[in-house]
Amino acid sequence: MAKTYRISNSLSKIFLGLICSILLQSALLSYAKADSISLISDEETEQFLAKQLQPIFKAAGIPFNRNNIYIVNDDSLNAFVSDGNNMFVNTGTLIKADNENEIVGVLAHETGHIMGGHILRQKLKMQNMQQVSLASMLAAGAAAAATGRADAAMAIMMGTQSSVLNAMMAYQVEEERSADESAVKLLNMTQQSSAGMCNFMKKIAHQNRLSGISENPYFRTHPVTSERIRFLDNAAKASPYTKETKPSEEFLRIRAKLIAFLEDANKVLQKYPLSDKSVAARYAQSIAFFRMLKLNQSLELINGLIAEEPDNPYFHELKGQIFMETGKIKPAKIEYQKALSLLPNSALFQINLAHAALEDAPSPSELKQIVALLNKSILQKPDTYGWLLLARAYGELNDVANSNYASAEYSLRIGAYDIAKKQANTALKATSSPQLKLKINDLLNRLDELKSA
Repeated sequence: MAKTYRISNSLSKIFLGLICSILLQSALLSYAKADSISLISDEETEQFLAKQLQPIFKAAGIPFNRNNIYIVNDDSLNAFVSDGNNMFVNTGTLIKADNENEIVGVLAHETGHIMGGHILRQKLKMQNMQQVSLASMLAAGAAAAATGRADAAMAIMMGTQSSVLNAMMAYQVEEERSADESAVKLLNMTQQSSAGMCNFMKKIAHQNRLSGISENPYFRTHPVTSERIRFLDNAAKASPYTKETKPSEEFLRIRAKLIAFLEDANKVLQKYPLSDKSVAARYAQSIAFFRMLKLNQSLELINGLIAEEPDNPYFHELKGQIFMETGKIKPAKIEYQKALSLLPNSALFQINLAHAALEDAPSPSELKQIVALLNKSILQKPDTYGWLLLARAYGELNDVANSNYASAEYSLRIGAYDIAKKQANTALKATSSPQLKLKINDLLNRLDELKSA
């Protein structure tokens, strides 16, 4: 039996605060977790990022999966990777970049972390930090009990925290340098300049100065910015590849779209005044008017864009969204169907159409088509909302087993593990299908693993 250590209430609060501080620091140093951040879905932006990332992954020898790209709703300049070669890019990075060359530099840097095995190494390092922190807490408790003095415990805790964080940050510095070096190699292999990466680093330095972030290496999770800029500047000068500064039309559109959806609508119209007749500007204006519920102006603009580019799936998607969110279900279905016909493998477009069809009093045969569409979408890219819609569609078909199974998958993804387990067991009792039983048992095993983790 393990020994139990008893610490006074006042000291336990101090120790808990310090331990939480250490664990928080280590969590931040090991990148953000996908289940604790706000993600947005946008097919157009994800396709753009895939186009930039695929050649980089190919050069690095890393398997590429278009569905492993995620957009983080965060206005800071950042991107990160996680297990499974998942790539996360902040909206702030996309909005504040000047061109693709800057974006591809960021993606190349993060790919460098994958090549270096930094994710696994950081996990191991974090586990070591946690073990050292726990040992420190126990030693501090023993010191307090022996001396009756809280300051003795505090000294032990603070000393250990300092050494652990210092070691972790030094480790981070080396990883970032390694990722920079790998990024430059990958950019050269794909015949792209590292000038954009250097320029983006200057933006981070400027943001840090505005935020008052100290350049003291001890308190930074990245190498001193000036050192990275010097390295990248030298690499850009030595590169034989042309520095591209002019943004493409595709980039201008996705940036305008993100700004229009994420920033204040009135400010959007200041950034993209009606006097600006470019496609990107009219795209942003249409979204801004939609958000302001000025639907006639919004539809007039998007209809004009569709007239110019009838085969652009994203214009039809936006028109479908305008109709859908204003209760015009039948025209929404028509636009979503057009978008999907132009981009048939889009999991998001499949979900959009299925949602609209569910709201249009579907017949049993239509419900079966909706179920097939949602299953196809989830097979490509498991989506929380997709599982919810699938549960509803099966429910309207009176398929209790599949409805409860889909509900359980949805509950798992929102963290309602106990509810998910009840739904899974209900589904198991209601089915005689061997295939569905295998799925349900797999889900129950995943739930047990999550609850015991």
